[in-house]
Amino acid sequence: MSEIVNDKSMLFARTESECHELKVSPDSEQILKIWVKEPTWLQVEQALSSVMELSEDSMSLDLNKMYRFMAEEFIEKTEPSLSTTEILRLSPFIGEQLKEVLPNPFTDLLEGADTGKA
Repeated sequence: MSEIVNDKSMLFARTESECHELKVSPDSEQILKIWVKEPTWLQVEQALSSVMELSEDSMSLDLNKMYRFMAEEFIEKTEPSLSTTEILRLSPFIGEQLKEVLPNPFTDLLEGADTGKA
């Protein structure tokens, strides 16, 4: 039998960010520390809507806009300190690791499609 939640704090996105260590290169022990915030449901929707461009006769996806949005909204800080522009200029090696630790707005969308729920 289902039970109504007693602790309302369970309903909200975490307010504290999570620190991740990204290797600078495959053969280096140096790291980039990055603190990532958990998004709210509205931020996930905003990330998805930032991807889509609609015109009268077509729709296109711009993942660059989504990654910029995610860098601005979900990355709280880095060590060493990096600007959003610098984060977007990271090497492909670091960028691949970053994509793994950033929230993925498509996860819920795709999981909903798999289960028939949206």
